[in-house]
Formats: sequence, C-alpha cells, structure tokens
Amino acid sequence: MKFIFALCLLLSTPVFAGTAIIINANNTSGIDIEMVKRIYLGKSKAFPDGSRAIPLTFETGNGLRDIFNKNVLGKSESQYSAFWSKLVFTGRGTPPEMISNEDEMLTLVATNPNTIGFIDESKVDGSVKIVGTF
Repeated sequence: MKFIFALCLLLSTPVFAGTAIIINANNTSGIDIEMVKRIYLGKSKAFPDGSRAIPLTFETGNGLRDIFNKNVLGKSESQYSAFWSKLVFTGRGTPPEMISNEDEMLTLVATNPNTIGFIDESKVDGSVKIVGTF
C-alpha cells in the first residue's frame, strides 16, 4: 500500500524544465561552462573572443538564482553574497546586475550581445542561444 501511494505521488509530481544559461543569438564567442563561472565570479570580464561580458542575475531570494549559484557556481546564497561583498569592499569587482524577472532577463540578453543570463529553458526563444543547461 505504501509503495502504491509513493508511486502515485511520484507520478503526480509536475516535471519542470531545466534552467538554461543564455547569450545573445548573435554572440559567437564560443563560451563554455568554465568561462560562465569565471564571468559570474568576476575572474573574467570578457567572452573568449575578447568582447565585454555583462553577467545578469536575479534579485536575492529568487529560486533560479539559488539554483544557479548552487549548481553552476558551487556556492550557497550566503557564500555568493559574502564573496561579492569582499570583492566590492576591496574594489576588485562589480557584481552581476540584478534583474527582477525572467521576461526582463530574456529581453536584456536578446537586445545586448554583451550580456549573459539564465532563465527557465521553456522560455528560450530564437532571440537568444543556450550555452548550457542545469
């Protein structure tokens, strides 16, 4: 009986799309996940082709931000915030620009070839391209 109940719960759980790391559709820099990490941690300010990279993230408390920080950057929200606080305090970096929602993220990345962001994979359209998923 417990097995059947657990199976019913499993089958009734909604399936969510993954999260996609996106860049402008015209960006041909050839970025990989290691470069994504370097850009989001302030270790690189440019894409592999030398063009300026502007990382975008969501405001604190956003679930996608938490997932991105954990799964891509390997940091909890508190670790990520402390990391950037230290860089800002010492004058060695500027954190990613914070965006309020996925529609705004998609629009900014679609209109600026220097931006990089992440959104739910189901929201990706032809104005951007996926460089990785998690």
